[in-house]
Amino acid sequence: MSQHKVILLLGSNLGEQKKNIETALEKLKEGGIEILKISEFLTSEPVEFASSNIFCNIATIIFTHLSPIQLLDFVKSIEFEMGRINDSKATGGYTDRVIDIDIVKYNDLKFISERLEIPHKKHLFEREFSKVLLKNLSE
Repeated sequence: MSQHKVILLLGSNLGEQKKNIETALEKLKEGGIEILKISEFLTSEPVEFASSNIFCNIATIIFTHLSPIQLLDFVKSIEFEMGRINDSKATGGYTDRVIDIDIVKYNDLKFISERLEIPHKKHLFEREFSKVLLKNLSE
């Protein structure tokens, strides 16, 4: 099995945000994911929905044997296990969340399905906090 280099973005705006992100990173490792690099923590306002809860975010580079859909299923299981019930794809909108894990890039793959689009164009080109985190990873 080959290793795939993937960039994930993790965010939380409920509870102890940094602790939530650290817990999610631990769960990724427990699932056999190798974490290569983690950006600095960055706080940001919610994007595309209104909330008084500020987000804490990081970007991370990982190695995984999982396919894009297997990885999506795995990160969704972590979100669910940590208490995230409503997925934005299912509800059609964004809400506050304990943890959010997005697949931003997967090697140089271009992949589109009903559940997943790689690369994640909003994080790469539209969202300022994402661009700052991704730049931080490359330094």
